[in-house]
Amino acid sequence: MSVEKRGTKSIDLSHHLSELSKARAPSPLKGLMKYFTQPGILSLAGGLPSPAYFPVSDISANVLVPESFALSPTEPASSLSWLWKLFGSHNTTKEKTQAVTIPKYPAMKGDINLATSLQYAPAVAMAQLQDFLKPFISEVYRPAFEDWTILIDTGNTDGWSRAVMTLCNPGEGVLCEEWTYPSAMASMMPFNIKPIPVAMDGSGMKSDDLENLLSQWDPVSRQMPRPHVMYIVPVGQNPSGSTMSVTRKKQIYDICVKYDVIIVEDDPYYFLQLGTYTSKENRSPGATPCGKPSADESRQYISTLTPSFLCFDYEGRVIRLDTFSKTIAPGSRLGWFTCNPLFAERLERQGETSSQAPCGFGQAVITKILTHWTYDGYIRWLRGLRTEYQQRRNFFIDCLAEEFHLHAVTAVEGVWEGCIVYQVSSKVKKSTSMTEKYSTRNRTMFSFVPPVAGMFVWMKLHLDQHPSFAPGDEDTLETKLWTKLGDNGVLFAPGWIFAANAMAERSDNNNSGHFRISFSNVDFADLKKATTIFGKVIREFFQEEDL
Repeated sequence: MSVEKRGTKSIDLSHHLSELSKARAPSPLKGLMKYFTQPGILSLAGGLPSPAYFPVSDISANVLVPESFALSPTEPASSLSWLWKLFGSHNTTKEKTQAVTIPKYPAMKGDINLATSLQYAPAVAMAQLQDFLKPFISEVYRPAFEDWTILIDTGNTDGWSRAVMTLCNPGEGVLCEEWTYPSAMASMMPFNIKPIPVAMDGSGMKSDDLENLLSQWDPVSRQMPRPHVMYIVPVGQNPSGSTMSVTRKKQIYDICVKYDVIIVEDDPYYFLQLGTYTSKENRSPGATPCGKPSADESRQYISTLTPSFLCFDYEGRVIRLDTFSKTIAPGSRLGWFTCNPLFAERLERQGETSSQAPCGFGQAVITKILTHWTYDGYIRWLRGLRTEYQQRRNFFIDCLAEEFHLHAVTAVEGVWEGCIVYQVSSKVKKSTSMTEKYSTRNRTMFSFVPPVAGMFVWMKLHLDQHPSFAPGDEDTLETKLWTKLGDNGVLFAPGWIFAANAMAERSDNNNSGHFRISFSNVDFADLKKATTIFGKVIREFFQEEDL
């Protein structure tokens, strides 16, 4: 994108609005809201309860300091690191906190207070939250069009539901990756809005396949108009864990300009960009700096993040979905849109007659935490989170390396094209008088690519290597293995639920099944235990239990 295209205003994209969205008028009652904040107004119009009767005088919380987590991994490089994690520094170090309080009434003008945050409110954001988010977005995402605005929602699931209803009519399709987040598809399919899968490689959605799909679209044979909306998870793609390169994002954006497609960028894992996995024996022990918040460190960190689609969007055709679910807490049910003013206004109209504003408790507490931390404090918190999840990813893959034999190869085709793929086979222990040695069997039971972002390992099952495999058995064998794991106390997400082809009623199996495995939540001892159980079960499944 040329430099001169930055700083332009968004173009008119009103032709993308759905018929439902065009029909939405402002809520008669919500239209009064603009007067409620007018100084000196004597409002007898709305049915607002008196704050005097709110049964909460104040809310106090002990908030972790922004530098609570180290900026580089702290575990020793040993096969017993899970014991260190279980009994080591994370359990013996007392959390450092600072007390914050939200009173019912403000002591000074502009203070966060419960009288305001717990009252009926417009479907936008508290003024203090807007004041925090606007410079945050400007510094981190750097939208290329100048008239962008923000609107809060109750998380990205709500954000996508609103977006699809605002943009799509029944009988239309939405472009998406061939493996995608199933809840996003499930929210639109009852309205007869279908997923249109686009092939992927190691960088996510393939631009050449997108170009071919759109250029050759035949409305008659497809029985729907050419898609004009795209749903995409570009960082820590769910479920594959891939992250789209800058070059690929520019290619995708240019194609969307050419064919007039709106990009809905669902990016909950943006701040969990973990970097490339390095095997334990090649990993250097990191220092554990305290890393106090600082403006210079914030700028350096932001420069390491892959840019958002917003950074290349000079026309205002990107609707970005952000959430605090992965960076603070999912129960807060708080996220936001960044988009052009036209779309924001229509999304607000939908929100004010459905979810309205997000919960006042959650909005007030998160806003208080952010303003207490300040911008640089929040960036420092995000940097620490990245290190924590990086350690979790590393630990889980280390466990796989201890349980199995991993053989690294470069993929030349398919979803992982261009990536280093670990092909996994059984590790055979042979005892000698002096030591224990390991050999391997040639049969590849599964393979995976260490994710560079997000919370998941996407595992491909090589079901064609199963002794009883016959073409067409993929779904049955995947389900049998998944059920056997569940019976043994380990639960993975079955891969078929993420297949856009299956959701679009088109089957495209290729002798494989898949599991999505989360390393984000359970403690390290349980990750180790789950890997051991998985090893036993999959060896039995492939009839290698006699090793």
